[in-house]
Amino acid sequence: MKARKRKEQTFHEYFKEWVDLYKVGAIRSITLQKYYVTEQKIQELVPDLKIKDLDRYTYQQLLNSYAVTHEKQTTMDFHHHLKGAILDAVDEGVISQNPTRKIVIKGKTPRPKKAKFLNQFEVQALLKELNLKEDINWDWFILLIIKTGLRFSEALALTPSDFDFSKQKIIINKTWDYKMVTGSFQPTKNESSNRKIQIDWQLAMQFSQLIKMKDPDKPIFVKSRVFNSTINNRLKVLCENANIPTITVHSLRHTHASLLLFAGVSIASVANRLGHSSMTTTQETYLHIIQELENQDNDKIIRHLSMLM
Repeated sequence: MKARKRKEQTFHEYFKEWVDLYKVGAIRSITLQKYYVTEQKIQELVPDLKIKDLDRYTYQQLLNSYAVTHEKQTTMDFHHHLKGAILDAVDEGVISQNPTRKIVIKGKTPRPKKAKFLNQFEVQALLKELNLKEDINWDWFILLIIKTGLRFSEALALTPSDFDFSKQKIIINKTWDYKMVTGSFQPTKNESSNRKIQIDWQLAMQFSQLIKMKDPDKPIFVKSRVFNSTINNRLKVLCENANIPTITVHSLRHTHASLLLFAGVSIASVANRLGHSSMTTTQETYLHIIQELENQDNDKIIRHLSMLM
């Protein structure tokens, strides 16, 4: 009886109920909001489509409609949200067959991508432009992310008590929900994001002076509501002054990782430092760098072997 009643639901109604049942309280609020945006998009694109009428044809049509205004990767993310609910509907007997099999992911032509990271020489040029005053400012924030690879929300959540200067480490165990008007501490992205990051002695000395008079339990960088556009605008000015590609604050994290990889640091160590849940994430994100390093290694191998007589 319950399955029969669900079959008469529209797809967006079923999806919303599924999100409320399986996702609320199980995922972070920022991730939950993405599922609600997905539900709104289903309602917009197929307001009258019933869950019982969802087959491969109608599902492909839905994805194609979404792909008209979104890039391929965004369409893939949309599909992954829907697929979780759809597979449960199949298991429950609401749908007789899996309509997501052999679907084709499309998308509009991607916009020209901004630089994803800076090389070592560009980083040096950027660092020379930083205005590192005696009090905390956004230039200190930029320096910190370049040297640690922290996520934006992780760096915002840092308090003086998160610094262990005796061991030259920063403890990452929370994030700052900057998208809310009031802002508040939130859990990290996942369990792997809870970590301790080693810092160099120079950064340790600098921050020990900067935060020694600060409240130990209050965020160092947050004084009022924070927008990532504020830091991105500051970065744009710095990059233009340094005559280097303009990047975003998230690109500072990519820059940190790329510098470590080019320096010969193992993928496992980089993954741990970034707080990735697996090395696969690191490998997929920095595949182009890893391939370039492999080419360099191949050159070294050939040069070495050619010397053997």
